[in-house]
Amino acid sequence: MKHTTVIGAGFGGLALAIRLQAAGVPTRLLEQRDKPGGRAYVYQDQGFTFDAGPTVITDPSAIEELFALAGKSMRDYVELLPVTPFYRLCWETGEVFNYDNDQARLEAEIRKFNPADVAGYQRFLDYSRAVFAEGYLKLGTVPFLSFRDMLRAAPQLARLQAWRSVYSKVASFIEDDKLRQAFSFHSLLVGGNPFATSSIYTLIHALEREWGVWFPRGGTGALVQGMLKLFQDLGGTLELNARVSHIEAKEAAISAVHLEDGRVFETRAVASNADVVHTYGDLLGRHPAAAAQAKKLKGKRMSNSLFVLYFGLNHHHDQLAHHTVCFGPRYRELIDEIFNRDGLAEDFSLYLHAPCVTDPSLAPPGCGSYYVLAPVPHLGTADLDWNVEGPRLRDRIFAYLEEHYMPGLRSQLVTHRIFTPFDFRDQLNAYQGSAFSVEPILRQSAWFRPHNRDSHIRNLYLVGAGTHPGAGIPGVIGSAKATASLMLEDLHA
Repeated sequence: MKHTTVIGAGFGGLALAIRLQAAGVPTRLLEQRDKPGGRAYVYQDQGFTFDAGPTVITDPSAIEELFALAGKSMRDYVELLPVTPFYRLCWETGEVFNYDNDQARLEAEIRKFNPADVAGYQRFLDYSRAVFAEGYLKLGTVPFLSFRDMLRAAPQLARLQAWRSVYSKVASFIEDDKLRQAFSFHSLLVGGNPFATSSIYTLIHALEREWGVWFPRGGTGALVQGMLKLFQDLGGTLELNARVSHIEAKEAAISAVHLEDGRVFETRAVASNADVVHTYGDLLGRHPAAAAQAKKLKGKRMSNSLFVLYFGLNHHHDQLAHHTVCFGPRYRELIDEIFNRDGLAEDFSLYLHAPCVTDPSLAPPGCGSYYVLAPVPHLGTADLDWNVEGPRLRDRIFAYLEEHYMPGLRSQLVTHRIFTPFDFRDQLNAYQGSAFSVEPILRQSAWFRPHNRDSHIRNLYLVGAGTHPGAGIPGVIGSAKATASLMLEDLHA
């Protein structure tokens, strides 16, 4: 019996492969790199473990569901540890906001900035929960294949004012400028500009309040390994160092997947967890309908890129929280430059990850593993030479962190590496070096995103950040559920 093929062993590809294999569909998972994970790759160096990408787990129930499908318990494969506070938000002026799941503590933090905003926050939380119920619980795993699907959802989206931006909606409830930043930055975690992304993405706040923020013992890579073990325990097949050269399609159906090393796998169907433009333009570019789709996709707005700096120190900075957001002197203006301007801003805002606060095993005794990321323009917005700009930005960020958050950093440095928009483009095949694929604005969401099942090639499917519902671990795992429902319906027809 021919296998079904999933290309790319990121969270979306793994979750889809597990669902297919658990349903009795023999599945082969192809990963071009030497280990699974995709953007959740793991680097190890001199005893330090660095999660390359996502580090915030916000819907453990979606992951638990994958194990339950197979009659397994997630706790037998991976342990999730609670993170408290969720985030520590810091400004250069010295203010600190500990973003917590305890209502009384959270309201006390808000009161420090503006007592009047406590009531406004309560109204915002009610709104966020309404959006969460509609946008995530009801629609997050439902594929939008026709415009009728969009029309059915339109009344609810209109009632929730989905045309407004995240920031605009937050500002309608909250007066203080820093609190507006605190409750609107979340869309940046999925590649969305808070001033342009649909207010539907305020659901992220309710998502965190519903299930908390978690971190896997052993790092995000331990969750990847747990999911991989589940897939293999179910009988699934993983091929590493399996770079796809092209997907063979005859007429309106795929027949085989060709690897660069010469191997050919005949297949019943293909689901791609690779970048959507790469999938259509490079892997399927010989097919006229796919080539047309690639051209169309290249006209869409892509999410920003990231500059990521991983570093290991011979000192553990226990004054840090697990997740720290370091706001720079500008907010709206900086975000506008990241998404719309040709150049690199002189200032930055940073996300600082200090996982040893929760799990000290990720570094040698007494040491600390860290990474810091700065949102930056993708290569289509600012065509920068990151071979030059990367080291410059690294040095600026190290100096900034040492001055404001981590005294003595540069003298404590044991190892470091950087990951730039060039690496997103070259290592992950991300179009324009985008870190999150298609930007999540309203006219590129739901039906307007690339569909979970292709409209012209009947056994081609998409999973991951580029399709519905979008980026982030809950999003790509949700996309796997939506795509699996279509594939199982078609394969069992």
